[in-house]
This record gives sequence, C-alpha cells and structure tokens, in this order.
Amino acid sequence: MAALMLAGSIAIQAQPQAAPPVVDDSQVRPLVTQADVRIVQRAREVLNSPDKWNRADNRVCPPDARTFSMYCALEKATIEVTGSFKHRGAAMQESRFVIDGIAPNRGYHHRLMDYNNDPTTTFADVQRVFQLLQDRIAKRLADQSQPTE
Repeated sequence: MAALMLAGSIAIQAQPQAAPPVVDDSQVRPLVTQADVRIVQRAREVLNSPDKWNRADNRVCPPDARTFSMYCALEKATIEVTGSFKHRGAAMQESRFVIDGIAPNRGYHHRLMDYNNDPTTTFADVQRVFQLLQDRIAKRLADQSQPTE
C-alpha cells in the first residue's frame, strides 16, 4: 500500500505544472526608477510639435513612424531608454493615472489612446500630461527613497 501511495505521489509530482494565469491589472503600480523620468523626457522630445502628433492612435507603433500618439511616444521612449517595452511598465501606468486625474468620468476604455484621440484634447494638453507625468514620477521616486519607520 505504501509503495502504491509513493508511486501515485511521484506521478502527481511529475506532471507539468500549469503556469499561473497572466493578470492584466490596469491599476498595478510598479516601482518607479530614474529610467522612468528619462522615458518621459524622451517621450516629450519624440512628440515635441503638433506636426508630430498622431491624433488617430490605434496603439500600433511602427518603428519607422514619423508621427506619434502619446502611447507610441511613450512606447518608443521606453524602448530607447530600457531596451524593451512593458505595457504595464511604471511610466505607462503613471501616465494612465495622470489621465484619470485630469479627465475623470470620461469612460475611456484605453485611457492613453482615448485621451489622445479625444477631439477636445489639444497639443497643449498632451504636453501638460507629460509634465504632470514627469512631476508624478519624480515625487514617487523621492517618496520611495524615504526611509520607512
């Protein structure tokens, strides 16, 4: 009987384990780093004039694009600064929270894309988002470095 239980236990352990489900948490708050400040600065450079603004964002960001939505400017900047892109990275997430703060109750499904494409959004509004985003990340960075008691 003991041998049978041992064999069953070994068989169960040998079965491949299912990977944990991937959760796309729209409220996740990754720690920020100095790289996130550089990402925002670079995104502002990428999208530094109305002529470079793509007002019809679809969150597809071709590497050879000449115009950029807010989402694509942040994606491009993230890749340039870090070498890779994460949809829920700190700079991307904080930009969503900035939009939540300045455009509440708009029912945006994709906050960055929908704010970018909103006919009431101006280029000055886009630049304001980048400034608020940079300030927000700098504040979080300072708060993270404070010792906890």
